[in-house]
Amino acid sequence: MTRSTHDVADRLLHKGFDSLTRAEQAVIHRFIERRHVSRDVHAEHEERLTLGQRLADRVASFGGSWTFIVIFGVFLFSWVLLNSLILLREADAFDPYPYILLNLALSMLAAIQAPIIMMSQNRQNAKDREQAQHDYEVNLKAELEIMALHEKMDTLREKQWEALVSMEQEQIQMLAHLVEELKGMSGQQSQREAGGERA
Repeated sequence: MTRSTHDVADRLLHKGFDSLTRAEQAVIHRFIERRHVSRDVHAEHEERLTLGQRLADRVASFGGSWTFIVIFGVFLFSWVLLNSLILLREADAFDPYPYILLNLALSMLAAIQAPIIMMSQNRQNAKDREQAQHDYEVNLKAELEIMALHEKMDTLREKQWEALVSMEQEQIQMLAHLVEELKGMSGQQSQREAGGERA
């Protein structure tokens, strides 16, 4: 059964082929060619990442973990405790209260970490959009396949119905013929009986 892209678009999607998006047109081509649509979007995305992007994702992953929070909390507590103890013993602490060096280090860390996390989030958003588009394409192809199966089932049902009606008409004709034969036989019998009474 050869189908054109325009025929499938009109019949199944009730849209003109030219009014469909490129992704929908690609799905229709694959549907007609009986090729699969599904693919591993995650693996494709991972293959396209550069070294810097992979590093940014690892930094963002580590920066948003409990391990980072615990290590950073221990570091901050140690910094404050160490500088406070040195300050009590000696007047020459390397970062006395209000811990200006610590504030500078935290500000620099935040200035570097924030854009890295934002880059990672933007990539994740792009990956999510790509996954959503892929899910749409798979769902569209599945819907087209189901519609095509419905059409096949309807066609089979119509053919079976036509065959059933044809058999029923043949049986009615045969029954009508048998009824005629029976009438003819009963008419002959009644004539014999009537002829037998006269004799």
